[in-house]
Amino acid sequence: MTKVHFQSAPTTIPIHGADEAIAVRRIYCVGRNYVSHIQEMKEGDEKELPFFFQKPTDSVVLTGGTLPYPPATEDFQFEVELAVVIGAEGRNIPSDKAFEHVFGYAVALDMTRRDLQFVARDMRRPWEMGKSFDHSAPIGPVLPRAVAGDLAEGTIRISVNGEVKQDSDIGLMIWGVADTIAHLSTQYRLMPGDVILTGTPAGVGPVLPGDELVASCAGLPKLTVTVTGAETSSMKETIHAAD
Repeated sequence: MTKVHFQSAPTTIPIHGADEAIAVRRIYCVGRNYVSHIQEMKEGDEKELPFFFQKPTDSVVLTGGTLPYPPATEDFQFEVELAVVIGAEGRNIPSDKAFEHVFGYAVALDMTRRDLQFVARDMRRPWEMGKSFDHSAPIGPVLPRAVAGDLAEGTIRISVNGEVKQDSDIGLMIWGVADTIAHLSTQYRLMPGDVILTGTPAGVGPVLPGDELVASCAGLPKLTVTVTGAETSSMKETIHAAD
């Protein structure tokens, strides 16, 4: 049998202040990690154990890039998040050892097709169509832990066209960085290049072509992306096609 190889360049994220970049292995995302966001999504106010979903590695968009308005949605929304980059392999990592596995941090966006996410939620289906699509993971430059320290607090904020939309503190996460790593490492062996998006506070909202998004978190390098137009299809067409 002849093997066919399809090669593509690895997805990388630049390291702030260095001529190096992180090769991304996987992108994990934490759901419902701020009480304020749980409440605005009308999902109660329970502090449940963290749960995780993934985004495609090649969904990364770097700062200064463009964010095409995705197809199959009429409600394209932003969620600003702290991203943690793993630098050392580990499984069943204790919380008090978790930061030893962190290479660095970045500010990120969990872009969401909210209408499709809600349809999936109501039908008890996986969230992939709402969360795991092309260009859904803008991530800023990585600031090494050696510079940033062990992040446990700090402002997290996003503005759209200069207007602040989300403004909170990562100290309000239900599960902080260390506990998130500990929980995730019981389900997966974490490896260098894994990126963990740690959840979003309240204030999420829609964007349209032409909007400029500027995100910041705890003194990390800012992330700036601009939404562009793209071919779209209606949500109804998407739902019927899936039936």
